[in-house]
Amino acid sequence: MDTSVTTSTPAVNSPAIDSAVDYDIEQAVLERYEAGARQPQAALCCPTDGYDSRYLEPLPQEIIEKDYGCGDPTRYINEGEVVVDLGSGAGKNCYIMAQKVGPSGRIIGVDINDEMLGLSRKYRDEMAQKFGYQNVDFVKGKIQDLALDVSQLERWIQANPITGIEQISQYEAECDRLRQTAPLIATGSVDAVVSNCVLNLVKPKDKQQLFDEIFRVLNRGGRAVISDIVCDEPPTEKILNDPDLWSGCIAGAFQEVEFLEMFEQAGFHGVEILSRQAEPWQVIDGIEFRSLTVRAYKGKQGVCLERNQAVIYKGPWKAVLDDDGHTLTRGERMAVCDKTFKLYTDPTGPYRQDFLAIEPYETVPLDEAKTFDCEVDALRPAAVTKGLDYSETRVIQTSSCCDTDTSDATSCC
Repeated sequence: MDTSVTTSTPAVNSPAIDSAVDYDIEQAVLERYEAGARQPQAALCCPTDGYDSRYLEPLPQEIIEKDYGCGDPTRYINEGEVVVDLGSGAGKNCYIMAQKVGPSGRIIGVDINDEMLGLSRKYRDEMAQKFGYQNVDFVKGKIQDLALDVSQLERWIQANPITGIEQISQYEAECDRLRQTAPLIATGSVDAVVSNCVLNLVKPKDKQQLFDEIFRVLNRGGRAVISDIVCDEPPTEKILNDPDLWSGCIAGAFQEVEFLEMFEQAGFHGVEILSRQAEPWQVIDGIEFRSLTVRAYKGKQGVCLERNQAVIYKGPWKAVLDDDGHTLTRGERMAVCDKTFKLYTDPTGPYRQDFLAIEPYETVPLDEAKTFDCEVDALRPAAVTKGLDYSETRVIQTSSCCDTDTSDATSCC
């Protein structure tokens, strides 16, 4: 696999989207969700069904009523994991996942809205008593800047009021210092990042940074599970210039294919659509808006080493193309580097059901492994797997061959 991570930014919604918007997107979103924290707003996002009732039962009704999402990323979270919830809002998803990860796991909800943070924190002790453990924190930050602890920054501003250019420079220096020395979410520190109908609320110019931040905080092998609103065509300028449609999860919607490309651009692999709403949630100016849930993994970056390993793609397609442009043909022993071999055969990874692992008879030690050329698609002859000098002749003893009752394996079919 390619070891580089491209940082070029694909078009999001429209090449002219920034110039088309003539109001403060963040302020429009903030005000709408402040209102949503005070009073339930049924039309704020599309209703979501299918949550496991076992995890909803302990939750206060206020949290359920003031939850605004379009999917259920919580169903893909496992025991013992550390999870970040982007735009955690009233805390519903966090408290569901707190039960799933158990006392050995941890949930971190990130939100910038004080009203929502107050609501989610209001029930923190009550939930801990019900669960029998405390494993949830709600922190203040922008989801596109997960390194910056906004609560610490606000305390600094109170002690250092900004009154001129010189103070602005000091403010920017303090932001950089906090990101480096006291990050809100440290690099490579979490197993999963989830989000429920929040990424579309981020300003267009910040969206690539948003995906880069999701990638940064995940550990190697970690994954993002994101539910969001997508559209089948680019939003019109009329839609883009409607503040209510921005705060209502419409104007900032990704086009379906662009949503997947954003994960690729950030360096993810195994990008997969887990669910797609069949009927659109809304249709505006002929454009369909619906919910999509996507999962993507981190971990393909790194050096490529030759250890004589191979994989066999099982099918059902005649051939498939992987995230780095390699063609894998059904039934063929494809030569892969050690890193790719582990990716394709990881029992917790996205490809585990698609490949058979072919280990060499003699393991090549890591410190003796040479560089593998990932630019070329090549087969791995069986003779290489076994060793070029391999010439053994022997009868394989088995009692289950051909499903017979005979104990004489040599007479088996």
